[in-house]
Amino acid sequence: MENIWIEKYRPKTLSEVVGQDAIIERLKAYVKTKSVPHLMFAGPAGTGKTTSALALAKELYGDTWKQNFIELNASDERGIGIIRGKIKEFARTAPIGKADFKIIFLDEADSLTSDAQSALRRTMEKYTRICRFILSVNYSSKIIEPIQSRCTVFRYSPIKEDDVKKFMRKIATNEKLQITDDGLETLIFISRGDLRKAINILQVGASVNKKITAELLYETSATAKPEDVKNLINTALGGNFMAARNQLYDLLIKYGLSGEDIIKQIHQSIFDLSIPDDAKVKLIEKAGETEFRLIEGSNAHIQLEALLAQFALEGGKLR
Repeated sequence: MENIWIEKYRPKTLSEVVGQDAIIERLKAYVKTKSVPHLMFAGPAGTGKTTSALALAKELYGDTWKQNFIELNASDERGIGIIRGKIKEFARTAPIGKADFKIIFLDEADSLTSDAQSALRRTMEKYTRICRFILSVNYSSKIIEPIQSRCTVFRYSPIKEDDVKKFMRKIATNEKLQITDDGLETLIFISRGDLRKAINILQVGASVNKKITAELLYETSATAKPEDVKNLINTALGGNFMAARNQLYDLLIKYGLSGEDIIKQIHQSIFDLSIPDDAKVKLIEKAGETEFRLIEGSNAHIQLEALLAQFALEGGKLR
């Protein structure tokens, strides 16, 4: 594939940003008045936070947007050095052209250490006349209160299914792809409101075949079919531990899943089981314990087998 579709189909203006209409209208008002406060974009990945910041800068500054806008990723340099270095150096210089202020876009700002955030707070105070900050975060609670109080917070929500479908059909038309109805539903299921993820999955599938089907997407995205995962859980609940164990390894080999991948899908599938709610609570608790152990570095195969064993024991209480 010659082009990375994430960049190829990134909205160039605020009006093109998908699925965040209320937020975009407020940002357009800032552009119209040429007055922007410090902003914080909070929400899940792939919902348009970075795109909104770039589009805002382009509409605000026009041809000089690159001179008056800098994008930094706080997850790369989490310490106080990035505040005292790159950010302060850019903030203290005057805007270019007719602009009244410059914009510093700090992506993944919730990765900054507490010391770095304290230094950022002081920088925001000192250079507020000629510089505005836009912070992009997944979890606003990780940002210290003094910074939160200085920002207007915009909360981005996962992209709605209809908006994802519309955008996927647009790309399919432009790229001359045939996307089936079940393929479209599979994109919705896998991406879960993350438009960036949906675009990436579609591009990977298109590199294999111009006809995008559910089967193709599951195979190329390292995602197991929901019915296969549900069948795995029901087998364990039925008391047939060895059969469930074999199904588990079939899934891991066929789809190339990691332990974290399979535990997330097991978690999603528990809610669709035809069992009492109190039993679902117990299964979710067991899945949560296993996920924690996996993150801490435990052996994935042993932990997943232990989880299936727990499911078999819980299933015995239901029979």
